[in-house]
Amino acid sequence: MPNSRDAAISSKTFVRAFLLGTTALAFAAPAYAQDVPAAEDEQPAIVVTGQRPIAESEAAALQIQKNADSLVTVLSADGVGRLPDQNIAQATSRLPGVAIERDQGQARYISLRGAPNYWTTLSFDGINVVSPEGRDARFDSIPSAIAKQVVVSKAVTPDMPGETVSGNVNVITRSAFDFSGLHVQGKAGLGYAELGDRREYEGSAVISDRFKVGEGEVGVLLSGSFFERNMVTDNFEIDWERVSQDQRPGNGTRFWARETENKLYRLTRRNWSVSGRMDWKPDADNTISLRSVYTIFTDDEARDNYIFDMDDRQGDLSNASAACPTTVNTTPTTTGYADVCIGNTPFTGTVYGIDINQRSTLRNFRQSIFTNTLEGTHEFGEGWKVNWLGNFTESKDDRSVTGEARWNSPSTRSLRPTIAYDFRNVNRNTPQLFTTTQLSSPTRYTAGTAVTAIDNFTKPLASFRVLDAIDTTKAYTGRLIVAKDTSFLGADATFKIGFQFDQRTKVADENQIEITSAADFTRIGLSTNYNDFSTDQPFLGALPMGYTFRYFDMAKMEQYSEATRAAFAFTPNVANNYDVREQVYAGFAMGTLRYDWGSVVGGVRVEHLTNRGIAQATIGTTTALVTAESSRTMAFPSLHVNYDLADDKKLRLSFNSGAARADYDQLRPNVVVNDANLTVSGGNPAVKPERAYGVDAYFEWYVKPQGYLMAGVFYKKVEDVLYTQRRTVNSDVFNFGGVDRSQYTFSGITNGGNGRVYGFEVAAQLQLEPWAEDIGLPSWMGGFGVSANLTYNNSEVTKPAVRDSAGLITVPDRKVRLPGTSDWVYNVGAYYEKYGLSFRLQYQRRSTWLDGYADDLADAGDTYWAADDELDFSARYAVTKNFEVYFDASNLLNNPGRRYSEPGNLLSATGTATPATDVYTIEWERFGRRYAAGVRINF
Repeated sequence: MPNSRDAAISSKTFVRAFLLGTTALAFAAPAYAQDVPAAEDEQPAIVVTGQRPIAESEAAALQIQKNADSLVTVLSADGVGRLPDQNIAQATSRLPGVAIERDQGQARYISLRGAPNYWTTLSFDGINVVSPEGRDARFDSIPSAIAKQVVVSKAVTPDMPGETVSGNVNVITRSAFDFSGLHVQGKAGLGYAELGDRREYEGSAVISDRFKVGEGEVGVLLSGSFFERNMVTDNFEIDWERVSQDQRPGNGTRFWARETENKLYRLTRRNWSVSGRMDWKPDADNTISLRSVYTIFTDDEARDNYIFDMDDRQGDLSNASAACPTTVNTTPTTTGYADVCIGNTPFTGTVYGIDINQRSTLRNFRQSIFTNTLEGTHEFGEGWKVNWLGNFTESKDDRSVTGEARWNSPSTRSLRPTIAYDFRNVNRNTPQLFTTTQLSSPTRYTAGTAVTAIDNFTKPLASFRVLDAIDTTKAYTGRLIVAKDTSFLGADATFKIGFQFDQRTKVADENQIEITSAADFTRIGLSTNYNDFSTDQPFLGALPMGYTFRYFDMAKMEQYSEATRAAFAFTPNVANNYDVREQVYAGFAMGTLRYDWGSVVGGVRVEHLTNRGIAQATIGTTTALVTAESSRTMAFPSLHVNYDLADDKKLRLSFNSGAARADYDQLRPNVVVNDANLTVSGGNPAVKPERAYGVDAYFEWYVKPQGYLMAGVFYKKVEDVLYTQRRTVNSDVFNFGGVDRSQYTFSGITNGGNGRVYGFEVAAQLQLEPWAEDIGLPSWMGGFGVSANLTYNNSEVTKPAVRDSAGLITVPDRKVRLPGTSDWVYNVGAYYEKYGLSFRLQYQRRSTWLDGYADDLADAGDTYWAADDELDFSARYAVTKNFEVYFDASNLLNNPGRRYSEPGNLLSATGTATPATDVYTIEWERFGRRYAAGVRINF
């Protein structure tokens, strides 16, 4: 029997043989394009041993950051090659100037220095990747386990695509050449979500090795990760509106709840990733790499949705304008909706005999990114270097709905509920339900007995729907960069010219089956009684709702979905289907001059952009296939000066430019003209990009022996701001068949006015260890460290005036924020690590931010997200240098997410004086605390 040493040798030999036999999978390349020096080639080594993983990881990141020729912030994995968060958005959110937007409590979108999230681009190893959703790069689908480093570039250089406006998040994947030889690391953990008593599971593994071959050395790396999060969500929503019949005194500042609802989620979210890399280095001057990254994000969602349709009989309300008594009347001739004459107000009151619109929805969303790159870097004599690459990326966004059943109250008011509402507490929506009693007068109703179980009300099945919807984006990139090292103007200079071609084609394919008749329901065996479709499972959340309900049965939903597919044919949703192709021909020239005092980087990028869109246009009853094309050429100059005030102090000045393009679905040429509603909607292939020109000035102090202080200011000028706007057509282009459509209302993407963004940011990272002995502290206190950063942002753009059908201005030009921008974003963290122990406490906060503009007061004005803050804790203990146990606690504050309408700006713009208010909650949700524990190994 072999001894332990023989067994170890045998296992290593097996691993090496396995890696050599797997060259058809995966594989990555050095980060050449971003002008961030590759650590293995151009940086003095920092050895991360794992004894002080936080401090050593920060030191490695700061060294790369210091030597970069443009403004970047770097996040490195710690000593066992890990990041503490499950996706790239959450991991990156600790860096200065980074704000995140969440969905169901998970970080999803990244906003840099207060700019809109669609100004941020995503890259893998320097190649821009199209998100499955489109321009809005989703980072929750990218597990942090695949990253060696994350480099956030805030100042754009000519070798970066022009669509990079506020910055780029570049995920640098691991390489076998990051390690000296055979390397294996892994992670396994279990978690617990407080709300709903749900479970979490996570695991990841990395295996790599380097091999001598006939010509040089080959490195092979494979990695994989899995994360599953089961959860429930507490949620309520309110839809506010102006009511045209409400003409009583004070109506100008009244907004009524058209609907109030609960969306009760049961969720399972999963992240998978498989990535790998094969590097061949035949000699010191040549590297050829093949890499693949495949990530999958799934969102299996069961949603029970109870909507109280309070404006169901809005037309019963008198439009009289005279003052009236406002005492409570419990036997009104109206339903009571928007009726101040019975004592109702927008925030308290009773509505009699309203409709329940119930939705039972089972969705199985799936997003994936599959990116593959072949890249080579070659150095020749006399300072020449050539970099080339080809990339193919396919992104898919599967938005399919397994099944959705809709249940509605009957038209007989006495079979409907009466609802008493109270919205005075912005964090509560607890309706009280009653039966509805008809009085002797046929138009008068009153509240009957209290009802707790909402499913006791009659709600017959109205429809059953199955949706197949998949958006597929295929992207091809080819790039060639030629660089020359030389002397110029007394400096060590590097000049580059580069050429790049990108083609992206996005195809949206949406088809559905919807059945609405009793015969169709019988055909698939679906009962019209909701109680036959539901379970007795108790409520899993913690939100006081004012009623009990029954969850729908997911197994039955899947059963009826399969039966529907077998019995009926799908119909295309032509209004949502399109084929959009974008081609970008780019060239750039740039130079880097390095002096004793620092460096200068400057150049220009020129891009010629062509768009072609194919989609169905529907005008009345006529449908036709439409093809639209457009093209434009843009130049993006930039200049960066990096001045060394001292060996440890830098001053960075930069000028840069970029252009944010409308998303693919906004560029599609399909137009839908609805003669019944007098509306026109669709894409706008001719919309111009949103241009931005920025300047930055930053001071950086790399405190010796280890630490970091930074302060900087930034400014961006914005032109041709993109808006989704409702306006009058004011054109005869849609007039035919004897119908004048020039005064219809058009809604779609358009360009508006100009604006600006400015602000400042400060950051600090310090540890006590280097100074503990000098200031007389005991040795154990050297383990303490802090990190903190703060960003202030002030944005203002001009929103164009809104006109009525006669061309008269109803809302004049007004100044608004850019969407997604918070005034303040800050992170504060404290940690302790020594003797194998590691503790970290991290707090993040961003102030209120604009979610969307309103063209009028129909929906109670602009919408905002209230301030968001998070507190997380992590603990690790290194049992040995190769084995570690960990514990994480997330969302410890358990504060809700809250979105609200703000009518104040629009009221002021129309001449109505009113203080700004945030009392109109439109969405409220809470997710609960989460805990996880597990082990990590590293060999």
